[in-house]
Amino acid sequence: MTHTYSSETLRFQIKYKNRTSIGIYIDSYGMIEVHVPKGTPDESVLGLLERKWDLIMQKTKENKERMTGSQEKVYAHGEPFLYLGKTYPIRLHHNPGIIHDHVSFDGGTLHIHVRQLEDEKMKQALSRFYHQQCKALVEKSIAIHQGSFKTKPRSVRISDSKTTWGTCDSRRHLTFNWRLAMAPQEVIDYVVVHEMCHMVHLNHDRSFWRLVGKIMPDYKEKEMWLAVSNWKMTV
Repeated sequence: MTHTYSSETLRFQIKYKNRTSIGIYIDSYGMIEVHVPKGTPDESVLGLLERKWDLIMQKTKENKERMTGSQEKVYAHGEPFLYLGKTYPIRLHHNPGIIHDHVSFDGGTLHIHVRQLEDEKMKQALSRFYHQQCKALVEKSIAIHQGSFKTKPRSVRISDSKTTWGTCDSRRHLTFNWRLAMAPQEVIDYVVVHEMCHMVHLNHDRSFWRLVGKIMPDYKEKEMWLAVSNWKMTV
């Protein structure tokens, strides 16, 4: 079945179920199913779709993009990049007289200041910005959550890991992935709490997860954000 609204056409399937409410489900391929109570008129289904239209279109687009994997970034005015869970455009500034290439953030735009307008130079500047921000954000989160622990980390390091968001070794040295600066603060907090809990329980046994859940009861939501968003956390 199809429905056109706001100059866009949506294709979906209606499935009649023994239920009391209407539910909209979008799979990883962007296919849409609407589960409705038996006897629900089509007008009610279409009305719900229109009320949720923007959200459905956004979710469908994200799922399709996730299936194709991360795309190579273009360093041009307006290209979107993640920072603290939100997408912001970049603005390029060519300034041969500056001492160091760097990035500044004004609350709405990521400004990339470079001596040479070369993609690699801009990528390096943006990567350094995320490294610096991640270190500050992680250290702030550690200070906030330290009260839940009797021991303290011995060191905090930011890495370029391709496989982990954070680690904690037996000597309480914590390491975090610089790409966490692209995640919402509450997701950063989860990774920090996760690794700090390893100062108490080095493995992922039941005691470990009980401690994580005690400090952050909704930690599974944070894990889910990382699972569905990691593909776009790139420079």
